[in-house]
Amino acid sequence: METNAKADEERARLQRRTALKQLNTASANGAGKSLDSSLKRHTALIKRMRQSIGAENRDTILKDIEQLALEKYIEEIAGAIPEGIARCKTDKDAWAATEVISALHRRFPATFTPAIISSLGAALAPTPKAALAAMSPEQREKEEQARITRQRPVLRVCAELALVGIVRDAPGRAGGEWVMRALRELLSGDPSLSSLPLLTTFLKSYARPYLGLNPPAGTSKQVSADVQPGALSAEAAADFPELNAGAGKENEELVEKEIRERFKKMCEGYFDNVAKKLVIEHKRLQEQDRRNHEAYIRSGEIFEDRQQAYEKMTKSYEKLLASCQTLSELLYMSMPPLPTSSATSASIQIGTDAGGNLRDEDEIVVGGKWEDEEERRFFEDLQDLREMVPRSVLGIEEDEVKEAAELSADEKAKVEAEEVRKLEEELAKLAEAPEQPKVSEEEKPESEDEEEDGAATPVPGTPKAASPSGSPVLAPQGPSQMLTALLGRLPDCTNRNMIDQAATEFAFLNSKAARKRLVKFLTQVPKNRTDVLPHYSRFVATLSKYMPDIGTELVAALDEEFRYLQRKKNVVKELADTRRKNITFIANLTKFRVIPPHVILHIFKVCLDDFTGTNVDNIAMLLEGCGRFLLRHDETSARFGAMLALMKRKQSLMHFDQRQVLMLENAYYQANPPERGPRLEKQRPPLELFVRHLLYDVLSKRTLDKVLKLLRKLDWNNSGVVRLLHKMFTKPYKLKFGNIALLAMLCYDLQRYHPDFSIGVVDTVFEDVRRGLEQNIYSANQRRVATIKYLGELYIYRLIGSALVFDTLWSLVTFGHPEGHPLPQYPCTIDMPDDFFRVRLVCTLLDTCAMCFDRGSQRKKLENFVVFFHYYILCKEPLPMDVDFMLSDSLEALKTKVVQPKTLEEAAAAVDAMFATAFQNAGLKASEDAEDSDSGDEDEERPTTLDEEDEEDAGAETSPIDRGPSPEPELVMKPQENLGPDEDAEAEFAREFARMVSDTSTDARKVDRRTAQALWENAVLPNVARSRADAQPDEGTMSFTVLTRRGNPKSARTLAVPVESALAVQTREARTREQVEHQQLKRLVLDYEQREEQEERERAVVEAQARARPVKIRIAG
Repeated sequence: METNAKADEERARLQRRTALKQLNTASANGAGKSLDSSLKRHTALIKRMRQSIGAENRDTILKDIEQLALEKYIEEIAGAIPEGIARCKTDKDAWAATEVISALHRRFPATFTPAIISSLGAALAPTPKAALAAMSPEQREKEEQARITRQRPVLRVCAELALVGIVRDAPGRAGGEWVMRALRELLSGDPSLSSLPLLTTFLKSYARPYLGLNPPAGTSKQVSADVQPGALSAEAAADFPELNAGAGKENEELVEKEIRERFKKMCEGYFDNVAKKLVIEHKRLQEQDRRNHEAYIRSGEIFEDRQQAYEKMTKSYEKLLASCQTLSELLYMSMPPLPTSSATSASIQIGTDAGGNLRDEDEIVVGGKWEDEEERRFFEDLQDLREMVPRSVLGIEEDEVKEAAELSADEKAKVEAEEVRKLEEELAKLAEAPEQPKVSEEEKPESEDEEEDGAATPVPGTPKAASPSGSPVLAPQGPSQMLTALLGRLPDCTNRNMIDQAATEFAFLNSKAARKRLVKFLTQVPKNRTDVLPHYSRFVATLSKYMPDIGTELVAALDEEFRYLQRKKNVVKELADTRRKNITFIANLTKFRVIPPHVILHIFKVCLDDFTGTNVDNIAMLLEGCGRFLLRHDETSARFGAMLALMKRKQSLMHFDQRQVLMLENAYYQANPPERGPRLEKQRPPLELFVRHLLYDVLSKRTLDKVLKLLRKLDWNNSGVVRLLHKMFTKPYKLKFGNIALLAMLCYDLQRYHPDFSIGVVDTVFEDVRRGLEQNIYSANQRRVATIKYLGELYIYRLIGSALVFDTLWSLVTFGHPEGHPLPQYPCTIDMPDDFFRVRLVCTLLDTCAMCFDRGSQRKKLENFVVFFHYYILCKEPLPMDVDFMLSDSLEALKTKVVQPKTLEEAAAAVDAMFATAFQNAGLKASEDAEDSDSGDEDEERPTTLDEEDEEDAGAETSPIDRGPSPEPELVMKPQENLGPDEDAEAEFAREFARMVSDTSTDARKVDRRTAQALWENAVLPNVARSRADAQPDEGTMSFTVLTRRGNPKSARTLAVPVESALAVQTREARTREQVEHQQLKRLVLDYEQREEQEERERAVVEAQARARPVKIRIAG
């Protein structure tokens, strides 16, 4: 039934197109007698055409075409129609646009039809390559997608216009060739296959009229690769017997048979190219997948850039596979066989040489010849000049390339055997140093060849050793000048893209003289520019495939230079840089397979036979440069492995200095690293993985509430879960240093629900701090810094009191010292004078929480500790620069009034005064100090103050009596200086204070009125006078108190002043103003508190809404 429906639909389309074609090919209809020429209706019609000429506007536009004159607006209409076609998304819209264009064609065949065909042809043109080259890859991809979107409806309409007789190849012929030519321009020169969707869209709707292929069945099935070509199309023809019977008459076809066959061959050829591209991409994807797997085995993870590249490649491959399957179904062609496992690829083999070089494709395996993927890409992924440079410029033909490849493959074994035989003969004579006559024989033909080449290839404009002309050269004018400019840029080509571009430019300048100049340039590299040798080697390897004489001559020159250096091996310092450059160049060319295997093995053998002096350095550089490559390649593995074994035996028998031994060992293990087993990953239960993911990966300021909710949802009744959380909350060093505060915040939030858990965390943290002080292990220093930072954050979030913080600070500077007293330059086993790590810990704790000790008793405690801390620092050796800077920053942030002492004596005096003041304020007597000292109780020896009022720590601190051990004051304090004042001194102090208060000095008059009144009532007025002032005065009078003094005693008199007097009026007005001012201030304070409460309520609502949002957590594998 579905087949019949498709046949009926295709037959209806054929009839509709045939009818419209007959109308379009008939004689043009004349214009009506009365046509509207109003500007308003013409403007509205053009605007409507620009918006869309699809099915929704079809009737309106056709009616306007019949009623309007339109002669003066043909150009505007022809320009507006492509814009309207771009909005035709369906086949129905495309047919409506065809009818509109047909109506205009019938009215204006001479003026409208050529204009619209030209506009549609321009709309189907591909994007210029120059414009695409100027774009970035992202912009190019976006531009191609936008172009496909624009051209898809235009292609549909053009296909319909060619079928209905508007677009024609010639009079009496349809426009099939015009459509085929437009498609060919889109598909050719498109290596990225970005125009493939256009062909797919075209074939889905127009395969029958243009290719003669019947539409595929509704149920798409994968086409087997075993089906013979043509069998599927014949089978499909059997599914549409009626349609094929009607199509049997050639005169009813809308496109000529010749065009259909050519169109079909073009599409089939394009499908073959797409299939080849699919196979290549499939192999690349499998190869990349294998490399990712090996990288995961090697390093335990896949890096983000590699993962992104693999995902991008997978997406591109899936898109190509879907398009290829669609083309296979539409063209009735079989899909290419896709290999299930990636085999060794031999499709790209670049970097050849004339002597049968190493040609196998390498595999990246654990312990392979390449250290990483980046190195493999550099030495193997070389560009093919045939893709960038025409073959005529390279001077080769395809047949010549194939013959050369076959010839090298056939003679490879013979050449290798001959070279190995020569190598063995040369090694047998090497001990007698017979290379001098051979070198002279080689130099002679080479010099003759150079003279012959120089005479045979004269190039106009070649630079000569003549004096430069005075006229400046603005730009390279000929090949010689261009080559000179290229060679001048080569030292600056220090990346892969630049050196590949230089190789392409040299290929366009290819000539025999240019190649000789290049070889001469490469052999004269400065001795200090060994960094460019890998890029020069890549440059040579890229050119050697099509210009083998470059590699051959360069290898011969380097071999000759190596022989010369061997003869001059007694010259060590002067030729050291030259040897390094020569060996480095040879090693890089070996990895690019430019140097034949027997040459590099011969060089290594020469150095090994005379394993002394400079040859030790040569062997080390060869092993570091290409030893790994030679040891792991199939053709050189056995022979090079034997040479390495011989080298180790010789090394054990000879006496080298320490530098040579280290150099040889490092080079050997770099070429042949020891095998290591795979790193075993600890197996963790899923719940632990989840909690680790929350705390180590997810935890941040934005996700703090969500992490808290998830932690609260755990089974807290399970002791295993609580033990797991306790272990993770007491190891802050496993988090990022910036997230330690968030961990303390989580611990504080959990305290409200699980107080025992938070208490256990705090206890464990203090135990870790104490254990670190007892052990003082260097490897645990980083953990100790994180733990002390965590301790400070726990105080910030009110999990511990300030007393515990100060106990920790005092412990850091006293623990482990004799009787808790740091002594100058005293060697303590766990706190040596040259060990400054405790200073770092103190600075870290002060930086974390010392900003909270900014007032009250905590400020005094902090200043007391800073005084002792200065003494502790001076007891050590001079601070290193980094510790000194850290200490300066920490003390500067405290902003204390403590003056930093310069000497130990000043610090001791400051500590002495600090302890004396502390005990004096505490009211301790010398006898009590002696009793405390004898009892050995360290709990009372911490300096304390009388002022214990601190609003921040009220209810959160413990009593000073409960503190831990503290430093004993006897270190820098004299007992006789700690006695408090006697009774006579107290009486004298009271008399002087009363006299200071009662004196009416000039400074006292500067006090404001309120302060003066308070002093008057509290300090000056006697109690009797104060009671009189409080008594109610008589009506009509106001009482004033007058203080008089005669001698030492003071007397107060009450003075009744009438209410109408100026003094009483002013006093009453002042009191009224004060009351009004007091009421205003009270109202402002109350309003401020109400606003604060309202803001807190709103903030609580917002936080509740934020916490109610769903939680999205990515579980890390």
